[in-house]
Parts: sequence; structure tokens; C-alpha cells
Amino acid sequence: MEALIPVINKLQDVFNTVGADIIQLPQIVVVGTQSSGKSSVLESLVGRDILPRGTGIVTRRPLILQLVHIDQEDRRKTSEENGIDGEEWGKFLHTKNKIYTDFEEIRHEIEAETERISGNNKGISDEPIHLKIFSPHVVNLTLVDLPGITKVPVGDQPKDIEIQIRELIVKYISNPNSIILAVTAANTDMATSEALKVAREVDPDGRRTLAVVTKLDLMDAGTDAMDILMGRVIPVKLGIIGVVNRSQLDINQKKSVADAIRDEYAFLQKKYPSLANRNGTKYLARTLNRLLMHHIRDCLPELKTRINVLAAQYQSLLNSYGEPVDDKSATLLQLITKFAAEYCNTIEGTAKYIETAELCGGARICYIFHETFGRTLESVDPLGGLTTIDVLTAIRNATGPRPALFVPEVSFELLVKRQVKRLEEPSLRCVELVHEEMQRIIQHCSNYSTQELLRFPKLHDAIVEVVTSLLRKRLPVTNEMVHNLVAIELAYINTKHPDFADACGLMNNNIEEQRRNRMRDLPSAVPRDKSLKGPGGQSLSPTEPPAPEGEVAKAAASGSQSGSVSEPPDGGTGNWRGMLKRGEEGAASERAMPQNPLPVSPQKGHAVNLLDVPVPVSRKLSAREQRDCEVIERLIKSYFLIVRKNIQDSVPKAVMHFLVNHVKDCLQSELVGKLYKTALLDDLLTESEDMAQRRNEAADMLKALQKASQVIAEIRETHLW
Repeated sequence: MEALIPVINKLQDVFNTVGADIIQLPQIVVVGTQSSGKSSVLESLVGRDILPRGTGIVTRRPLILQLVHIDQEDRRKTSEENGIDGEEWGKFLHTKNKIYTDFEEIRHEIEAETERISGNNKGISDEPIHLKIFSPHVVNLTLVDLPGITKVPVGDQPKDIEIQIRELIVKYISNPNSIILAVTAANTDMATSEALKVAREVDPDGRRTLAVVTKLDLMDAGTDAMDILMGRVIPVKLGIIGVVNRSQLDINQKKSVADAIRDEYAFLQKKYPSLANRNGTKYLARTLNRLLMHHIRDCLPELKTRINVLAAQYQSLLNSYGEPVDDKSATLLQLITKFAAEYCNTIEGTAKYIETAELCGGARICYIFHETFGRTLESVDPLGGLTTIDVLTAIRNATGPRPALFVPEVSFELLVKRQVKRLEEPSLRCVELVHEEMQRIIQHCSNYSTQELLRFPKLHDAIVEVVTSLLRKRLPVTNEMVHNLVAIELAYINTKHPDFADACGLMNNNIEEQRRNRMRDLPSAVPRDKSLKGPGGQSLSPTEPPAPEGEVAKAAASGSQSGSVSEPPDGGTGNWRGMLKRGEEGAASERAMPQNPLPVSPQKGHAVNLLDVPVPVSRKLSAREQRDCEVIERLIKSYFLIVRKNIQDSVPKAVMHFLVNHVKDCLQSELVGKLYKTALLDDLLTESEDMAQRRNEAADMLKALQKASQVIAEIRETHLW
């Protein structure tokens, strides 16, 4: 069991070199209010004057004090090796191997080191001082002396000094492997003890709190500490031990610790005879030693596991940082190849690191093609931006100065081209989105896949630059192709397209049906008392009855039959011009109807400016105009849907061929061509300083953990009991 404390001291030394707080080692932490006698208790345990003393705040940095018991033979051996004259000596971590045999010198070194970090006027610091004392008169202990709890700032202490000290204390005592030594002066009420209050916050069950009551000799006359020491006031699980320290006068008069311990024993025998053997500095030292050993025994298995886990973690971290580069040429080629492969794999969806938070790579490109682009095209209205008046105006403009007998073909072409042109913008936007995603894949690859690239920031930047440049180069080519796809559709309006012919045939039947319905209603709508012109231009008298409805229909039907017979192959049912001609023939009675007078009739005797006559914007369309517009709109819609289907299919194919696949195929050769040059090797494979430093830190930590693992492995299981 005695061997356990030196083991922990060794571990502490191992981890002190790397400055790590990652391992929580078992130690005794001394907590108490300012001037409650914490440092005096420690000095009593050491048996020598080693700590700065005085009134006010004296301890301003944590002091980690390791007491190492050495027997006569070890002492002689060490003295011969190091040329030490004396049976006790001390060593500081910050002065490396320097050995102090004069304890006065140790005290001055503590003061100097405190002032170096904390300043010389009451400021505090959380950076610890490590001191090791070798002596045959001590028991093996590891103690931490902390600044005393204070309430009011003095000197150049900051306003939040109370919070700072409290945080510092909590940092040490919240370590579950530490034992809390709560120091309270006997001449204050135990219920107001700040030390016990802080200890209870982190250790509510009191499993690792030991109370020490100091200044038993300074209690008011007529009072004693019997109830406190018996645990009747505040019970403490690990016990309450009373001690008597030297007064400031004793220190000034150079009273030795040995004399003080003798006087303490006499005082306890006189005042508390029944409790004398369970109080005092000697008993405190033995108790602490026993507690620490048992505590270490309980903590050791968990400590061993933690060290092994951390060693594995740091090993993998070191592996991720990679080894220092020996063959730069091979390393560069390997990194370039790996990046190119990862880039292509991310597009193909075969990358090692599958993203779960969002779509990326090939999956996102697929989403852009079929969801974003597809939906955008479907949301484009075939007749968007075209009103009936626009269509009518286009028809009239296409006829020039002559009134049209038939709906002009040019008007359909002009209007359908205008609508098809609207598909170009979403198509180009699709290219842009795919280009952006290809850009994002670069970042994805360097973040997740190629950890080594982060070691070489210049190489990383160069690769990003080359890939970006390649993508930039392909963007105008792809845009040009997509632009051409729309231009191809605009170049030739194929009214012979099978889908379009079917739509026209269907429309023929609908319009024929509507025309028959109009013809059926026509006689009742025509006034009987007006003279009408017949189809041949001869006048019909009012008494002459018009042709019966059936005959008109027959004539129209026979006319349409003869038209279809005499038409060349171009004018079949799929040809919309033929259909419109037939529509014209059937509308003879409409042409015979008188036109509406001008909306504004100029007054007599005044010159008429025809351009001033307002053109009605919204007027009721005649039946023929309505029919013409309807026909054109239906044809536009039918043809637009055919073109949209083509564009929806051909744009993703063009983007894949000209942008995605081209970049995949050329990426590696482009990277090798631009970067694999002897002149660039040294520059590209320069590691970031940060990475080199982190590798060194990880290597040091791994070394410390492996050493710690060895130290623990040396303990035989039998030593634990």
C-alpha cells in the first residue's frame, strides 16, 4: 500500500511535463478562509519552515506539494549521486534538476516564483508551483495548498477576487479523485465555515471531506472545542481533527516545528486528554496518508482505463496528423490522386463519408435536375404574358394592310417562339446551380475525406484554385450548349411533329363541333326584315326564306369533304391551315353581318384626326376573333408543351456531358499537369506551423500516457490490498 503514493507522484511528474489536466490524479486539496492556518498545517506535516508566512493573503498561487518518504539507504545513495549534504532536500519543477537543501532558500524561491506570475501586490494566479520534498521524517502525501477564501479586494486585487479564488478552489476540489482538507479556525463558529460550505457543494455526501480545526489554543476562556471535535456540531464522515499551530510570535522567534509539535501534544493532553490520541499533527499525517492510500486504491482501476483510452485517442489523432514528409514527390502525387478520386466518388455517391445532414454531390445534382429544374419548367405557363388582345394584335399585325381571310401562320410562329424563349432562363439557372454544387464538393472533400490536405494549406489552396479554374472554364461552354438547345427549338417550328399533329386533329374535331353548334343557332339570330347578301353576292329579298339549317350543314360538310379531297398531302387533318380555311368558309354569314359604327363620330365641319380616335382596349370580341384567338392559343399551348418536354430532357444531359462528366474525366490530369512540378514541391508541401506544433504536442502527450501506463502496470495487484 505504501508504494501507491509514490506511484501517483510519478504520474504527476509525467503529466506535469506536458502541462495536462486531462488525468485527474488523487491528491489532497487544502481549503480554508484566509489566515485560517492552512499553510501552518502543511508546514507541520513537512516538519520544516518552507512556506511564505505573514498576515493577509500570502498564498497567491496553488502549491502542489509532494512529500516523499525516503529511508536511510536511499538517502545515502541519492546523496552520493548528487553530492547532497543533508538528510532532507527539495526540488522545484520549474528549476528542473536543481536541488535545494536549505529550506529558507525554498521559501524565497516560492515567493519569487509567486511574484513572477502573480505580481507583487496581492494578485492571484491559477498556474501551480510544483515542489517535491524528500525526507525521512514525512509520510508519502500529495497536497495542494490554495489561496484562502476572501471577500473584500485589497491592494491591486481585481474587484472579482472573491469569484476568482472561489473558481480556482472549485476547479481543484471538483476533481472526484481528490480529498478535501477543510481547514477551519476553532475561534470561529463552525456553522459559518466557508471551507465546509464549498466542500459540501462539490461533495454533498461528504465521502471525501476531512475537517481540520486549527487554533485550539486561541479559543475564548471558558469555551472548548469538545463538541466540534466529537462531530456534534457538524458531522464530517472522514472525521474532524484538531491541531495547534505556531503563532506569528513563535515564527518570528524561530520556534522549530519539532518544538511546536511537542507543545501541541502537551496542550492536547492537558485540555482534551480523552481525545489527545485522535488529534494533533502526527495523527493528521497518518490519517491523511491512510486516506490517500485507500483513495488511490479505489481510483486506480478507473485511472488505468482512462489512461489506456486516452492513449488510443492520441494515437489516432497523431495518425491523422500524419508523419513528417520524406518523399515529397510521391506524397504530392498521392494526395492529388486521392483528392481526385474522392471528388469523383462524391459525385458518384460512393464516397467513404456519407453526409446525413443534407444532400450533397451527385444526389444534389440529381435533385437540381429533377426537382428544382423540373418543377420550375412545369410552373412556366404556356400562355404566360399573353392576353387574348395580345394574340389578336399579333394576328392583325401579321396580316399587314390587307384584312385576313385566314389566320396567318406567321402569327403562330412569332408567338410560339416568344413563349419558348422563356425556357432559356430556367435552363441557364440549372447550369449555374450544378456549377455551384460542383464548387461545394471541393470543400466537402477537403473537410471530410482528405484530412491530410489540411496539413498542407498551400497545397489545399492550389488544388481548390485548379478545380475552380477548371469549373470556370467549363461554365461558358455548358451555357453555350444550353443556349443552343433553346435556339435549336426556336430555329424551326416543326408543325409536323407527331404529338403536335395529334393535338391538331383533336382540335379539328372540337372546332368543327363548335362551328356546327353556331350554325344551328344562326338563323334565329339574323333579323328577318334586313336584306342579306348571299354567298355569291346576289341580293336576297326579305320574303325569300333562307336555306334550311340541315342544308347549310350538308353544304358545309360537302365543302369540307371536297376540300380534303382536293388538298395536296400537306393539307390533311393534321394541318391547321386547312382547318382554318374550312372555318372561314363556314363563317360566310358572319362576314355578311354589318360592322359596328365607330365608337366616336366626329362633329360636322371639323377636321378629323384619325390618330386621336381612341382604340378600345377591352372590347367584346366578335365570334370570329374569339375563334381565331382560341385556335392560336391552343396551338401555342400544344407546341409549347412539346418543346418544354424536350428541354426538360436535353438540358440535364447537356450539363452532365459538358460540365459534370468532363470535370470528372479531366480532373486528375488537370491537377497533375498544373501542380506536379519539381519547382512547386517544397512550397506546396510546407506544413502549417500550427499542424507541426499540434503533432509535437500530441506526440508528447502520447509519450506521457504510455509512460503513465507503464508506471501503473508496475504495480502488482497484490500491492493494492
